[in-house]
Amino acid sequence: MEEMLSKFQPGVLPHHFVVQTLANLSVSNVFGMVPFLTSILSTMLPMLSAAKPDSMRVVFCCALQRFSESTLEYLADLDQAPDPTVRKDAFATDIFNAYDILFHHWLQSREAKLRLAVVEALGPMSHLLPSEKLEEQLPKLLPGVLGLYKKHTETVHVSKSLGQILEAAASVGSRTLDVQLDSLLAALHAQICVPVESSSPLVMSNQKEVLRCFTVLACCSPDRLLAFLLPKLDTSNERTRVGTLQVVRHIINSAAAQMEVKQPFILSSMKLPLLDTNSKVKRAVVQVISAMAHHGYLEQPGGGAMIEYLVQQCALPPDAEPQKLGADSEALAADGVRAIGVSTLYLLSTTVHRMGDVLWPHLLEFLIPVRFTGALTPLCRSLVHLAQKRQEAGAHALLIQYDGNATLPSPYAMTTRLLAVSSSPYLGDGRGAASLRLLSVLRRDIHPRLGQRWATAIPLLLEHLDGHTEETLSRKEWEEKLLMFLRDTLAVVSDNTWICQLSLEMCKQLPSYDGTPLEKNFLYKCIGTTLGAASSKEVVRKHLQELLETARCQEESEREGLACCFGICASSHLDDTLAQLEDFVKSDVFRKSAGIFNIFKDRSEKEVEKVKSALILCYGHVAARAPRELLLARVESDIFRNMSQCFSTKVLGIKVETKDPALRLCLAQSVCMASQAICSSSHGSSFQLLRKPELVAQMTEFIKAEPPDSLRTPMREKAMLACTYLASLEPALEGQAQADLIHSCLHGVMAVLPEPEGVDGHQEPLYLDTVQALKDLLTSLLQRNMTPQGLQVMVEHLSPWIKSPRGHERARALGLSACLLQYFLKHVHVSALVPFHNLGLLLGLFSPRCADLWPATRQEAVSCVYSLLYLQLGYEGFSRDYRDDVVEQLLTLKDGLVHPDPATLFHTCHSIAQITGKRLPPDQLISLLLTLFESLGDPDKNCSRAATVMINCLLKERGNVLLEKVPEIVSMLRSKLQETRGEHVLQAAQHSVYVLAARHHAAVVSSLLGSPLPFDSHTCTLWRALAVEPSLTTQVLGLLLEKMSRDVPFKESRAFLLSSAPDRVATLLPLAATCALYEVASAPASGPAVLELYPQLLAALLLRVSCTVGVQPPRNLQAKERKSASSGLASRRLEPCSSAVEALQAVLLRGGNDDVVQRMELEGGWQLLRTSAGHEEGVTRLASAMAKFAGPRLPLMMKALFATQSSVHEIQRVSSTAFLAELLSSNVVNDLMLLESLLDNLLARQKDVCARVRRLVLRGLANIASGSPDKVRAHGPQLLTAMIGGLDDGEDPHSLVALEAMVGLARLLDLVEAWDLRSVLLHVAIRIRPFFDSEKMEFRSASIRLFGHLNKACQGGCEDVFLEQVVGGLAPLLLHLQDPQPPVAAACRFALRMCGPNLECEELAAIFQKHLQEDRGLHFGEFLNTTCKHLMHHFPDLLGRLLSTSLFYFKSSWEDIRAAAPMLTGFLVLHVEAERRPQVDLEQLLAALQLLLQDPAPAVRVKAAETLGRLVKFA
Repeated sequence: MEEMLSKFQPGVLPHHFVVQTLANLSVSNVFGMVPFLTSILSTMLPMLSAAKPDSMRVVFCCALQRFSESTLEYLADLDQAPDPTVRKDAFATDIFNAYDILFHHWLQSREAKLRLAVVEALGPMSHLLPSEKLEEQLPKLLPGVLGLYKKHTETVHVSKSLGQILEAAASVGSRTLDVQLDSLLAALHAQICVPVESSSPLVMSNQKEVLRCFTVLACCSPDRLLAFLLPKLDTSNERTRVGTLQVVRHIINSAAAQMEVKQPFILSSMKLPLLDTNSKVKRAVVQVISAMAHHGYLEQPGGGAMIEYLVQQCALPPDAEPQKLGADSEALAADGVRAIGVSTLYLLSTTVHRMGDVLWPHLLEFLIPVRFTGALTPLCRSLVHLAQKRQEAGAHALLIQYDGNATLPSPYAMTTRLLAVSSSPYLGDGRGAASLRLLSVLRRDIHPRLGQRWATAIPLLLEHLDGHTEETLSRKEWEEKLLMFLRDTLAVVSDNTWICQLSLEMCKQLPSYDGTPLEKNFLYKCIGTTLGAASSKEVVRKHLQELLETARCQEESEREGLACCFGICASSHLDDTLAQLEDFVKSDVFRKSAGIFNIFKDRSEKEVEKVKSALILCYGHVAARAPRELLLARVESDIFRNMSQCFSTKVLGIKVETKDPALRLCLAQSVCMASQAICSSSHGSSFQLLRKPELVAQMTEFIKAEPPDSLRTPMREKAMLACTYLASLEPALEGQAQADLIHSCLHGVMAVLPEPEGVDGHQEPLYLDTVQALKDLLTSLLQRNMTPQGLQVMVEHLSPWIKSPRGHERARALGLSACLLQYFLKHVHVSALVPFHNLGLLLGLFSPRCADLWPATRQEAVSCVYSLLYLQLGYEGFSRDYRDDVVEQLLTLKDGLVHPDPATLFHTCHSIAQITGKRLPPDQLISLLLTLFESLGDPDKNCSRAATVMINCLLKERGNVLLEKVPEIVSMLRSKLQETRGEHVLQAAQHSVYVLAARHHAAVVSSLLGSPLPFDSHTCTLWRALAVEPSLTTQVLGLLLEKMSRDVPFKESRAFLLSSAPDRVATLLPLAATCALYEVASAPASGPAVLELYPQLLAALLLRVSCTVGVQPPRNLQAKERKSASSGLASRRLEPCSSAVEALQAVLLRGGNDDVVQRMELEGGWQLLRTSAGHEEGVTRLASAMAKFAGPRLPLMMKALFATQSSVHEIQRVSSTAFLAELLSSNVVNDLMLLESLLDNLLARQKDVCARVRRLVLRGLANIASGSPDKVRAHGPQLLTAMIGGLDDGEDPHSLVALEAMVGLARLLDLVEAWDLRSVLLHVAIRIRPFFDSEKMEFRSASIRLFGHLNKACQGGCEDVFLEQVVGGLAPLLLHLQDPQPPVAAACRFALRMCGPNLECEELAAIFQKHLQEDRGLHFGEFLNTTCKHLMHHFPDLLGRLLSTSLFYFKSSWEDIRAAAPMLTGFLVLHVEAERRPQVDLEQLLAALQLLLQDPAPAVRVKAAETLGRLVKFA
């Protein structure tokens, strides 16, 4: 302290931390510091005037505040102080001097911080001022402090200082307060009405300091304070009212003695605040009421209103409390009005002893009114506590004394009320348990007999509630327990009067529960239970009538409650209940006339429908609850009949049914309950329900009327449940009625669009219940026909949904199917070993779905297959509990189908097919396959592919037993391809055909050949599938070759009776085989097989081409084409020859001979092959191309063609001969050493009956000259013999063979041995001479050219006999130089050139060589003149022969030759020597010339005249 004082010297302004430290020391060490304060203050006072900085002044203010506070504390504990002599007066002068500077100088500063420091110091300093000085300063001090409220937002320091000043003033009994009171109250009230921010501690502290000020004023001037406050409660301003209520509550607690006499005034002033609906006001009012309760206010008149208000706040619904966005919204949310009310009521009941007599039994009055329902839980808890306290005071006395308490509820009312609200036990903070506890406490007051029973029963009910939560408690089970409790109560009471009174009270309270349908529904059940226990039939019928008249049937829950009431009552009073219902049905309620009951006067038609709904529902519940031994006799006559009467009315004698959905639903529900009751009867199985068809039809119509794509009401569920129970009754449904029912139910459920699943993945309960109802119905119908046929009927109904393109429909259908199969498997009884004849069909339907896009569908499909296989085992005689290791593998596969990848998925399908194949009877295999084929066109591509996998697996595993079914399978594949165009289906069908053909290739080929011609694209696809594997393809091609060659290629028939020549019509089988062979060979994969059978294929197809040239398609195909043409549809025309040519091309291409095909294309060979006229040439060109590009393949092909020598078809022999003949023109046959065999074969054909064959043989033999000229000499005799034979062929009417022989000889003569030729020269010359003048150019040209070759071959060694032939041929050759055909003229030039040397006349030979060259023009007259000159000179003896030959040509058919003949004659005569003239027959010559002068051709006439002129020398 000395150190500190050393730094605090007079006259020197200390450091502000020194002053601050002294201030802090005075507070922390009061007893040690206060004795030094006098000296410190005396030193400090001069410093105040010297302190200029505001910061220094603030420190001095703080020091004065701390010094004053420590001094006051010291004086308060003076008995414990070290210096008891210290007195307040010792500080008075210094404090007043400091006060003067602070208040009059520093308080006026503009610095807010300084002003607050000043006002904080003035508060404690006012207690140290002398009394007279304080009284003197108060008129200025109080306004000065109050004025700071306007200058500062943070007013807590002002309020605190003001409170200290007021306390100081009150302690000295100042009269100034009375003068300043109004301004004080106004300022303080304004501060208390400032909205409180819970997050601002300064504002809260300010509120407390302001209330402290009000406490001081209340003690000083209570009357003026109340006169100021109470009128403020009447204002409507929220802040004003809330602030005022806070002050009232505070002064009730803090100034209890002063306020005690003011209680009536305060209570009366609360009337308007009690009516305020503002939550803040309510909260403040509840707090005031709590304060009042502690100080006896509520015992005064008007206190009851406070209690009622408190209960009203407890009854506020939690969600109805307004949550305003404001400063105190969080506080209200955390501590709402209701919560404050509930806690206040309970605290008053349990902690304020004097409130016991006030609250009991007054709180009982709030149990019954509906407006206090929300307060039931706190009410019951308070009442239980109050009752238990009273019981402790008097154990055997009744708690409720009704004497003089007319407003108290009766035992019946309390029982009804508490029981009804207990049905919703978790509402209102658990009012169920609270109500039951109150009932337990009041059990003796309810009825004396209930004490022991309720003491046991109610704890059990409470224990049940404790064991559950609102989510786990089953309302149905809980209501049943309460109803059992009620029944037990009624049985214990066993007093009809009491029971009737209770039922009356229950009916009376019914309208109170209009806003709580669940509780009202339960109360209806309580009424039914109570009436069931009543023995008075009059009371029962009276109450039932009243219930019917007053029920609010527009409400669904009320209809249900009313029906439950009637049903429960009917369990004891069936006859009275039915009678009352029938009376009501017969009443005017349905007539809608003016004379009906008042209750129905204003009811519209819609409201009447609701009444009907309630009545129908009542009948349903009556049937459900009625004693079973009495029900069967009444169900048709009293129940179903009246239901029908209520449902439909008659207008002008016509039955009209309602469209009201509620009425329909009620009828369905009631029919369901009634039929279920019949089924549960001991005689239900034999009971004949005559109305069954009518009821089922009605339910079916209800289901059909529902919207197909949505599920909004339980109509479907109720109707299907009704049909489920009806189906089990007699008589059995007719087939069509059952089918219609199933179809309607399936369509009503399957087509419903799926609802989005909830957060936890669960579906809507309504949908699940509806699906379960459908399952129950289908199993009920199946139960009546537990045979494979009955199962098949069910599955047939499900089949369209199983194959639906919509995933949710498939999933539902598979789920139903699995359910039906499991039921069938579980309940079927196989009495004998009978076949499960439709197993294959069912397996084929379900198996592909194992690959469905929906996981649920996949798993259900496996379940279906699993059940079906066990059904099969059952029909085979295995016991129901037998477990097959193979079938059990399906369960393992099923688990892997949840989220598989595609490879795993189809591998699983393959495994399922293997398992199925192992357990499937052979006779079921085909039906399974055919059904799987149907699945190839499934909209779900996964299922289609799965069907493919399964088909192929089954064909591999069990294909050996399918031989007889191959045609059916192939036909199904074709039809599937026609129906479905998917690429995957195409591949599936191809693979299936391949797998099947691997086992039964002959059957598959035969079946495919039976397809309609022309093959469509799908059939072609299947043919190409047989080309996948070489060995199979080889077998298929071999079969096709056999079928193409086995049957006759065509049949001859006359299209018309008068037609000249028969038409050739192709036969079907070879034609189909040809088309098939083309398709197989077109597949790239067929290459190896084609190469293996290449020679056979080429030979057969070549022959096939030859047989189909000019052949018409079969008659049926022609008709089809005509029909397509007439209908305008494009159709591919099937030409037999073209199909064979295309097949031949395909084989060549697949065999690698593309160059052959291209060469034929360039040369037009393919087109020639198709025509009759060009066919031989086409074959020739093909052979030529083959010889050039495919030589190594010729040996085997020749061998195949050799075999056709004996073919019965002439055209085949022609084609093969043409092909072989052309080969000889190529050297390849020599290279391959094929010449000898080829010659032998051709020579063997020389005797063929067909002239064309013989002609082609000669052509082939002649081709040796081109292909193997070095081999001609070796085979000369054979060749010449063959050619001579051709010249001598007399069986050819057209001499074409001879023509070919002449052409061939011309080619061979230069190559044969001279010796071989000499022996045949004369013969050949003689044989060809007649052809010189043939009408056909080819014959003339060939014969003349051959004649030239004969001369050429004999040059230098011509025999006389041959020379004679040469001389004899001179005249024709000279004349034919003028032949109109250039080839003939050219042949004559060649022949004459060759003849020249043999005439042994050099002049003639020179002339022939000079004038007759091929490329030189000829002056015929000059040439002829020169020639004749030399002839007559060297061979005069030939004149006669030459003239006679010349005269022969005077009659030639060719004009040029007729003109040349007289020229030859004239030149011969001109150059004849005189001695030879007699050899000329002049008369004959003249006559001939004269005839020529008459020739129509001018040139002939001119030449004849010229010749006549040359005959002058004979004159």
